[in-house]
Amino acid sequence: MKILFLGDIVGKPGRRAVKKFLSEFRDFDFLIANVENSAGGFGITGPVFNELKEMGIDVMTSGNHIWDKKDGAKVLDEYPEFILRPANYPPGVMGKGYTVRKKNNFKIGVINLQGRVFMDPIDDPFRKAEEILDEIRSEADIIIVDFHAEATAEKQALGWFLDGKVTAVIGTHTHVQTADERLLKKGTFYITDAGMCGSVDSVIGTKIEDALYRIRFQIPVRFNVAKGEEEVQGVLIEIDNAGRVVDYKRIKERIESE
Repeated sequence: MKILFLGDIVGKPGRRAVKKFLSEFRDFDFLIANVENSAGGFGITGPVFNELKEMGIDVMTSGNHIWDKKDGAKVLDEYPEFILRPANYPPGVMGKGYTVRKKNNFKIGVINLQGRVFMDPIDDPFRKAEEILDEIRSEADIIIVDFHAEATAEKQALGWFLDGKVTAVIGTHTHVQTADERLLKKGTFYITDAGMCGSVDSVIGTKIEDALYRIRFQIPVRFNVAKGEEEVQGVLIEIDNAGRVVDYKRIKERIESE
């Protein structure tokens, strides 16, 4: 079983890059992608969800920006088996934070969690991970965790906490792909951040001039999605019939702009 995980898809350039990449690269069995920035760089809409689903994404994960479009909550409520929000939001929040899907005789569990360091207050992702694992461990052959977090240390800590309990812990949110992919001591695959799918000449997918203005002057400004040459980033994980990770590689594919 080969699982392809794509980093945060940022706006139309990210969607376009992913669509073109998938038209040429099919060496995978199951596709997970973080989509919290897929609609104009912030949130998701119904039409964007449908567009991504038509590309063949099996499970969409997200993070704190999934709420940025007004119909994001509706999409979460209507398609809980396809699109997730972080599971450690308080009880009563719309949507679901994990799912188990069947593909090629494998039952694949996907858990979406959000960090707390340098981010808005939220429930404990470590405790929530344990709660979910108690529920799905017996029914899932493979368990992939998207940890949407800011701090590298927090991501590494969760990786070690879940080592041997899940198949992979993959970080998202920073949009900057890290080069620390590895198997931890008990066999769990780990990478701090899968990166992003979007414009190369940008500040994490947004126009350079917008980011510079905000950072230099500390004045609120609308962030617009950058255009130009695009790149798809993520990881490809190969898993044997016993559920062990036997191979992995980072994906970093430049896409020619139209």
